[in-house]
Amino acid sequence: MEILYLLTILVPICGLDISQQSTRGRGGRYETKDSDNPDLNIGLIVPHSLFREKQYRAAVRQAVDIIKQKKRPRFLKSYHLTEKSIHLSMMSVNPSPTVILEILCQTFLKNNVTSIIYMTNSELFGRTTAASQYFLQLAGYLGIPVIAWNADNSGLQSQSRLRVQLAPSIEHQVSSMLSLLIRYNWQQFSVVTSDIAGHDDFIQAIRDTVARMKENINFRFYIQTEVKVTEKVHMNELLQAETRIVLLYSTKDEAKNIMTWAADLGLTGNNYVWIVTQSVIGESVDGTAEGSPEYPIGMLGVSFPTSFQSLIEQIPLALEVYAEGIERFVKNVNSSLVPKLSCTEGATSGEASWTNGEVLYRYIKSIHMPGAQGLPDIQFLPDGSLLNVQLKIMNLRKSSGSQLMWEQIGVWKSWSKESHGLEIKDIVWPGESHVPPPGVPEKFHLTIGFLEEPPFVNIAPPDPITGKCSVDRGVRCRMDHKIDTNSTHDDVRSINSTDSFQCCSGFCIDLLAKFAEDLQFEFDLVRVKDPKWGTQVNGKWNGIMAELIAKKFDMVMTSLKINAERESVVDFTAPFLESGTAILVAKRTGIISPTAFLEPFDAASWLLIVFAAVQISAFSIFLFEWLSPQGYDMKSSVDPDHKFSLCRTFWMVWALLFQAPVQMDCPRAFTARFMASVWALFAVVFLAIYTANLAAFMITREEWDQFQGLDDPRLTNPQSMKPPLRFGTVPWTYTENALKRHFPNMHLYMKPYNKENVHQGVEAVKKGDLDAFIYDGTVLDYIVGQDDECRLLTVGSWYAMTGYGAAFHRNSKHFQIFNKKMMDYSENGDLERLRRFWLTGTCTPRKQEKRSSEPLAPEQFLSAFFLLLCGVCLAGGLCCVEYIYCNYVRQGIKKRDEPGCFALLSLSFGKSLNFRGTVTEVTSVIKNHKCRDPMCDNQLMQARIELDKARTHLYELQAKIEEAKIGSLDVIKNDIYGGINIQQRNHYNKINSCNRTTMSSLDHLETPEEGDELTPKEPEGLDRAAISTDLSGVSDSSGEEQDCSERDEKSSDFIVFREKDFAEIETVL
Repeated sequence: MEILYLLTILVPICGLDISQQSTRGRGGRYETKDSDNPDLNIGLIVPHSLFREKQYRAAVRQAVDIIKQKKRPRFLKSYHLTEKSIHLSMMSVNPSPTVILEILCQTFLKNNVTSIIYMTNSELFGRTTAASQYFLQLAGYLGIPVIAWNADNSGLQSQSRLRVQLAPSIEHQVSSMLSLLIRYNWQQFSVVTSDIAGHDDFIQAIRDTVARMKENINFRFYIQTEVKVTEKVHMNELLQAETRIVLLYSTKDEAKNIMTWAADLGLTGNNYVWIVTQSVIGESVDGTAEGSPEYPIGMLGVSFPTSFQSLIEQIPLALEVYAEGIERFVKNVNSSLVPKLSCTEGATSGEASWTNGEVLYRYIKSIHMPGAQGLPDIQFLPDGSLLNVQLKIMNLRKSSGSQLMWEQIGVWKSWSKESHGLEIKDIVWPGESHVPPPGVPEKFHLTIGFLEEPPFVNIAPPDPITGKCSVDRGVRCRMDHKIDTNSTHDDVRSINSTDSFQCCSGFCIDLLAKFAEDLQFEFDLVRVKDPKWGTQVNGKWNGIMAELIAKKFDMVMTSLKINAERESVVDFTAPFLESGTAILVAKRTGIISPTAFLEPFDAASWLLIVFAAVQISAFSIFLFEWLSPQGYDMKSSVDPDHKFSLCRTFWMVWALLFQAPVQMDCPRAFTARFMASVWALFAVVFLAIYTANLAAFMITREEWDQFQGLDDPRLTNPQSMKPPLRFGTVPWTYTENALKRHFPNMHLYMKPYNKENVHQGVEAVKKGDLDAFIYDGTVLDYIVGQDDECRLLTVGSWYAMTGYGAAFHRNSKHFQIFNKKMMDYSENGDLERLRRFWLTGTCTPRKQEKRSSEPLAPEQFLSAFFLLLCGVCLAGGLCCVEYIYCNYVRQGIKKRDEPGCFALLSLSFGKSLNFRGTVTEVTSVIKNHKCRDPMCDNQLMQARIELDKARTHLYELQAKIEEAKIGSLDVIKNDIYGGINIQQRNHYNKINSCNRTTMSSLDHLETPEEGDELTPKEPEGLDRAAISTDLSGVSDSSGEEQDCSERDEKSSDFIVFREKDFAEIETVL
């Protein structure tokens, strides 16, 4: 609608009355006559000519007759087609917008044309196609299909959205030109264009066709350069490319200037082949065309008929294509073919674009009709261009006299697969030679310097048998002095011979080989005598830079970094890799923390468990046991048969918490047992969570230094670490130069730790001699990927980013072509493929499996030893507490002979304060003991006899004490304890050794039942009543104290002696 509105505004301004009906329009429009069937109106645009209008109309009549003779039932039955239905308009090469609008509005839209046939063959197009392009765009916007035959300019071929092209497209011309290159095995060529309309399409068509041929027929082209020439200076780029095959696309006049400039630069000699398009050759008649004297003999070109006669012959074909499309439309679509478009302001049609025009265009594009005799069927590609075409192969040669003529020497058939569609006779080549030129420049020779550094340049010895370098070893390179084997990645021998050769391989070698293949040169690889990368010392360069500046090498191809100082004296190509300064460290096997067994829970969780859960649970269980009638029933004393106390409660709680397989005493009360079961459930959940997380904290971890980068405080101030960090680099390198400039203090500190080469630095890090190694990030990443043990890694961000480039001395004639090639490799992905091949690596799985099966060192499970040590220390502390209690504390509280509250805390504690309970327990053990052999019974009997004698002696001693008026109960007990003499103790020891299983632990002794006899049979004649009376008297007179000096000397000595004996007996029990 916007287009129609624009037309309604412009047309009145131009003074046109488009609403006026006339019998004959400006373009030869005829008024349609009434008919039963509607007319099919067609617009026809041809080149303007005052003398060829009759020929145009004759061709139209011929085409209409041909269509009618074919008797299309549906087409002829539905629509009426006559000569008057074809509205012819002649348009100049560069019409004004007024003429374009008049033709569209007054001639075509007014007569409801269903298609436009657009025929052009002018040689004058060049860059003046704006008006014609505008016309085609308007037709596309209005939805009117266009059937075009544009012979000379690809700029008109893709401007209409609804267009089919009957003339060979620019893609066909490109395919035929590349077929010539394939025939003569010319893989390298350059492209030269002018400002002709469509020159970008020509270059893009070449790129697409090159990519398609590489994939389909595995033939690889290389475009050396693409130049748009408008001035002579532009030809210098073509000269520097060292190209020998040139594809030219321009107008004929522009081609004359280009070839003149090429001749001046020596680009038209015997070794140069120029292949041109139809627009350069121009109109040809019967396979010949006149050549320009500026053209060199031997030029090749592709052509097809573009004369007026050829154009007129295409009119019937265009109408047949139209009729075939109409026939398909009528057969499949039941819709009107009368568009209702108008340029008149206020028109009621309501259509801004013809809807059925798009449908009609699809049917026209899908036709399949027979071609002329000897030619394939007519079909169209999805973009509307012709599928099958035939082009002429032209050769510029001398005719009679000195006239240059284009002569047809063959044809190219797009549908033929044999010889890539070419059928060629003899060709006159440049210099009137009958042999084609090689198509490549003569090989030149370069001397290239390098320094080895994996993965850029690796060195290996040649094959020991043949002395040559096999494919996997690389190319031969000359070593000017002895090689340090530690400075290479592979095993390189030290060679002292001046002219010795080795095999070089790596990223730079493959890149150099690709340069040599594409640019056709030979080279010698020479290692520099001074193995330094090149820095300025006292204003002079050293190493590889010094030799390049002195022009001992044509170029340097190695891992040479680009910086401002080097760029000031040499020329670098575009970088082939980006890199920076990185830090290399080694992984260390981590030592598990001594407190790793505590790490599954944090400190708060452990405090909650130990000081809350355990304490509350233990006190709750004991409280329920003490309150329950089935338990202590709130008593302060312990029944002899009730073995449960607060300490045993804690023992049970801890044993349940860690599922320890130890013997435990259970409470009697139901509530206490229920509480213990709840605690056991909690213990199961706790232990499951603890063990599940413990494994993660007990595994061996790998550790390394996590540096943030070169500005890390630990590197900038290494003395702050204890011990100080040790790190270094390789001197006379870009890395050292960057450190010296940006980190002078660090540079001075690391000088003692610097290594001669990368290999030594890496080994020092792996052995622990260095904590870090600073060097180029790309090289270090490669070393990390190739490390068999996978112990190396780079840390921190890269610093001082730069790139690697090929270096040339100043004003080198080879610099431009190498730089252009480098950029091409970067764009097409060749550099990325080399990078993936050489700069990636993985750790060897075999090495990893070996490391995983090695036994663990003690420091890797140190936490278990730490836990054991803590247990030993705690046991030692408890032993000390027990010793202090038995020797110091118990002396103050052992006057209590009755069990009390202490037994509630601990049964053992209560028994230690109660002699009667201990004796009762020992007696029960002796009574219930059963010997397993006669010897044991005999010894037991002797022990009983000795025990009876001891009792008798006991009573005698009590009587003597009474007589001596010793009232102290402690003295009596000491004397009683002493009543067991050494002989009796020995008998008891024999009994104990007879069956250790039965008497293994006092903790398991049970209190004798009531009524059981606690003592052996008393001796005959013993007066128990008298002894009891005497003892009670002693007890009652305890307040009367006598001085120890009044005691019987013998009794006193005996008491002291017996006290020692009893201590030993008590220890045994």
